[in-house]
Amino acid sequence: MSTVEHAPSAASVEPEVLVRTEGALGRITLNRPRALNALNVGMIRAVHAALDAWRDDSDVEIVFIDGAGERGLCAGGDVRELHAQIVAGRSAETVEFFREEYAMNAAIAEYPKPIVAIADGITMGGGIGVAGHAAIRVVTERSQLAMPEVRIGFTPDVGGTWLLGRAPGRLGEFLALTAGTMSGSDALYAGFADFWVPSERIDALRDALAHRADPTGPSEIVMLFDETPDPSPLSAQRAWIDEAFAADTVPEIVARLRALPEPAEEAPGTSATGTVPGPAATADLLESLAPTALVVTLDAVREARAMDSVRDALAGEYRRVLWFVHHHPDLVEGIRAQLVDKDRNPHWDPQTLADLAEDAAAPARDYVPPVPLWS
Repeated sequence: MSTVEHAPSAASVEPEVLVRTEGALGRITLNRPRALNALNVGMIRAVHAALDAWRDDSDVEIVFIDGAGERGLCAGGDVRELHAQIVAGRSAETVEFFREEYAMNAAIAEYPKPIVAIADGITMGGGIGVAGHAAIRVVTERSQLAMPEVRIGFTPDVGGTWLLGRAPGRLGEFLALTAGTMSGSDALYAGFADFWVPSERIDALRDALAHRADPTGPSEIVMLFDETPDPSPLSAQRAWIDEAFAADTVPEIVARLRALPEPAEEAPGTSATGTVPGPAATADLLESLAPTALVVTLDAVREARAMDSVRDALAGEYRRVLWFVHHHPDLVEGIRAQLVDKDRNPHWDPQTLADLAEDAAAPARDYVPPVPLWS
């Protein structure tokens, strides 16, 4: 949670979600820029309430979602607060957070009116849950998209497995297991976005959507601002990614990566995150991450690939997420190492892939949460 040195007066405190109308638009702005618009339960409720209010409001034809500040739409959920809840034994609050977040994700995916989401800048984890299921998803030259949960010993959620499971080839497995960051062009290629608009034109795009003088649909309007970005670095690496990440298990993926030659040339194009690492660097990365998170995540992405809806994928994620919350130490340890103590030295349980039990993903896959997701 973000903190301030002096408590401002109540009159000067802006809401953490700005909700208003502008012409035909219902506008939702995540407004916690000092925390990179990280989601807390109050923000989730505010977004969901706005969607409910506009569902049958004939004056609102399009919903437009963006983030305050210059750094990004949303860096994810407030994982520091998640850590505090688990350590303090306040698991009921944790369950409530995920149930409310996933209900919001489903509402965005199933909304009867077009939702335009602007994934400008950092859009990760919970931010993907806000932007990734919108009808019209816009990225820019500043976009950095990722599902980075494995880096804290966790697993992708917020419907992320639904998107990952539908990425071309085995990019879903690659992005999920490496927590890889996509540029705007990567996000288009991987199916996480629909349009690429320069950041300097977003205000003009919003104005055009709000005050269009004819019945042209929102997709056609966005298309007027759409440009062709540099080639996706991911697209140039598909061959070895597909070959390695089609393996049945994480140890087999690592073995295939070790056996592959390094690509002759770097991926074309540039992005805020540089080029895609080669097979050897990817193998090194996987061997440094939480073994349990990796196998649970691989299982989740492949399960979601065969599902019929975002709602089904969310239910699969909910089982796994609450298994980590209630029954596995790696989530607390990962957050401690990355964000609390920041020693970057997590002690995973078990520490290596070789120490995993057979079908180590089964307990998370089969977990029955104490409170159902949908009620």
